[in-house]
Amino acid sequence: MTSVSSAQTVPSLQPVLGVKAAILLTISCITPASSLFIIVPTLLAAQGSGVVLTILAGVVVSIGVGACYAELGTRTPSSGGEYAMVTHTLGRRLGWLTFVLTAATLVVIPPVIALGTADYLAPIVHLDRAATGAVVMLVATGTAILDIKANAVVTSAFLAVETVAAAMVAYLGFAHAERPVSTLWHPQALDGSSLTPFTMGILLSGLGVAMFVANGFGTASYLAEEIIDPRRNVARAVFGSLFVGSAIIAVPTAATVLGVGDLHDLATGTFPDFVTAWAGTRVSAAISVGIAVAILNAVIVMVLQNGRVIYASARDRAWPDPVNRRLSTLHPRLNSPVMATLVISLPGALLAYLVDIESLLGVTSVTVSAVYLLLAFSGLAVRRTPHAGWRMPLWPFPPVLVILGVGYALLESARTDLLIVGGIVLAALAYDQLYLQPRKATHFVVDAKEDR
Repeated sequence: MTSVSSAQTVPSLQPVLGVKAAILLTISCITPASSLFIIVPTLLAAQGSGVVLTILAGVVVSIGVGACYAELGTRTPSSGGEYAMVTHTLGRRLGWLTFVLTAATLVVIPPVIALGTADYLAPIVHLDRAATGAVVMLVATGTAILDIKANAVVTSAFLAVETVAAAMVAYLGFAHAERPVSTLWHPQALDGSSLTPFTMGILLSGLGVAMFVANGFGTASYLAEEIIDPRRNVARAVFGSLFVGSAIIAVPTAATVLGVGDLHDLATGTFPDFVTAWAGTRVSAAISVGIAVAILNAVIVMVLQNGRVIYASARDRAWPDPVNRRLSTLHPRLNSPVMATLVISLPGALLAYLVDIESLLGVTSVTVSAVYLLLAFSGLAVRRTPHAGWRMPLWPFPPVLVILGVGYALLESARTDLLIVGGIVLAALAYDQLYLQPRKATHFVVDAKEDR
């Protein structure tokens, strides 16, 4: 399906990114160092020395998700990302639902991550947490509205800094190893003050978090319109970023398990604490700066991709026409969706400053899980029609694996979070029924970019 003539007149994003630049931008969105320093400690506290096995299990599920992103993204190379993929496999209604669920996370996730900046700069300088988060959002927005090549250069430089920080943790952990490597595959979990055998049940209890440790590799699908030869290179960007990002997370985690003085410290310590014990406060402060850089890098790429999703929704005429015209405008020199980027990012800056937005993390987790499920079902349906893009091996096993893994995570979610997401779904379906369906010939006509 192609867009109607009125939508075809909208200026297009240009394919200027090679596969290496796309991988670097996508890894920057995974922001492996911030995942390592912010998400992994929650796993360490519960999984003990079994944390590496749990992370690897999460990566296996992520490979299944990546296979869906790669095949769907090469079939439908659109900056709309997930909603364009779902629309062209499961239909307009589920595509619109995917957009609304995705949009809910676009507003919440960047400011939540930005709020962590002050925490990691605390050993060096005391900053107001909310104000710092808002400033990070504004700096990221100012960077994201630049042209895509400039963003690739900036985020690659930041990525180098955060990778050095993660590598330093890995080196120090292995250099101060207190226990053999076999600890990683004969692990123990933490139960209060005692160590217990690591079981499959304990691993599954951490799988919901572990699946999102390397989350962000789907950014390659958002950049698909700006990637040269997307039919081939989107899949390369998805898997290249997933494997590199996972290694940057898993290797320092393994080193920490081996190098920490006492396994009980995994439940109470932080990475700066561990580095302080290994190398002193100055090195720990330097690592903290690397973490802050990683956070800024992640927020920049998230804001960049989020603006492109909003741009794509306006280009596909999801809104009243005056709104569509403003949000689908590209800057004449930068070729970036400036207005769409501002619309999705400035509210995030306000939320960081004014609202306890971290209380929405549970809702965000459920929302992301729901989007993953829609992608997995799209991965099952994609073979109904032939396409010229990359085709996942072992189909349909990868999407089935995702459905099982994500479905289990949803069953473990809080009822309140599920009800809130249910309310979002009902609101999305109401807008579709009352506004989009009566105008289905002209509105939310999603361009498959089949001529690319």
